[in-house]
Amino acid sequence: MSIAIVGMGMGTAGTLTADARRAIDGADVLIGAGRLLDALPDSGAPSRHAAVAAGDILALIERNRGENICVLMSGDVGFYSGARALAEKLPADGLELFPGISSVQYFAARLRRPWQDWKLVSAHGVPCDAAGIVRDHRETFFLTGGALTVEAICQALCSTGLGHVTVTAGENLGSGTERITSGTAEALARRRHEPLAVLLAENPDPRRHVSCGYPDDAFIRGDIPMTKSEVRSVVLSKLRLRGGDIVYDVGAGTGSVSVEAALLAGNGHVYAFERESEGCRLIGENAKKFGVSNVTALAGEAPASFDGLPVPDAAFVGGSGGGLEDILRRLLALNPAIRLVVSAIALETVNEATALFGSLPLRDAEIVQISVSRAKLLGAHHLMLGQNPVFIFSGTGSPSPT
Repeated sequence: MSIAIVGMGMGTAGTLTADARRAIDGADVLIGAGRLLDALPDSGAPSRHAAVAAGDILALIERNRGENICVLMSGDVGFYSGARALAEKLPADGLELFPGISSVQYFAARLRRPWQDWKLVSAHGVPCDAAGIVRDHRETFFLTGGALTVEAICQALCSTGLGHVTVTAGENLGSGTERITSGTAEALARRRHEPLAVLLAENPDPRRHVSCGYPDDAFIRGDIPMTKSEVRSVVLSKLRLRGGDIVYDVGAGTGSVSVEAALLAGNGHVYAFERESEGCRLIGENAKKFGVSNVTALAGEAPASFDGLPVPDAAFVGGSGGGLEDILRRLLALNPAIRLVVSAIALETVNEATALFGSLPLRDAEIVQISVSRAKLLGAHHLMLGQNPVFIFSGTGSPSPT
């Protein structure tokens, strides 16, 4: 028995490679999406089966064991293809993969453009921060699908101040109903597009942001407390955020930590908990100002407001409202290996946090005290004015061995 997984390009016979065509002609059994099978009416395979899900395809392969089987995949087998998951479940002996023309190759050729500098993103049935990615890159290519359609991406761009960005949509590529449309994100957000589509977004002024520690005056401020720039830098470094992390910011204030955490965890999400309605409003305004769409402001008391949310990978507690112990214990219950960071100014809070970080199941527990002074010009002289010293507690949950 031999198994060939064939990339069919745009799903038409015309975009098949010669090697792929030979693999199809030599097959006893063809398996693939209905539209791919329909594109090969002259195939001599005596047995043809419409299937898309990996489980269904594997079942058909097992049922036809001993035959020469060809599994059809759209595009290229190495570019966001179902071939990856399928190949991992098949024996290597007798398995061969045949590359095809990918949607990005075809689309770039139709636009008469090189594509080697494009940021390539799959939004096909998987969540992604489309606006954040476009804001950070000059050229971004999206495979769309599911809830994240062409119009949904364009609407996300408009909602974060990127409605002026030029976008080009390619629909039903390679077919008789192929359509390529270009305009601003604002214009294409108002149109209906085919579900089988790709999108190129071109941002002439991509964001160049520092890793952490934006100036305080970069944020919209009110009467709500804000974690200052120098302290914020240390807090973010202690959080050790990764790209896809779920982050809780408890007592988020104006959202300065939330926004910068969202920039660092661009493929994750930040939940900003703030009991003051004015604070929630400022968090939303600052998220919009910085163009981050992966911040959600939640009004209410912690830890009760944690209910029903994704499990956090890291949490910063900048304000606890007197409930520090309950908050930390609940965070550790949600994720016993969570990364925790707490800031404290009042000595009573310092006392409590010291006791908790010494008694809770944490490893690498650390206490750092930061004293910041800023120069102020008085007459002809610069005087250093001291800020409140801030204590920063950090540690990683250490679950008990089972």
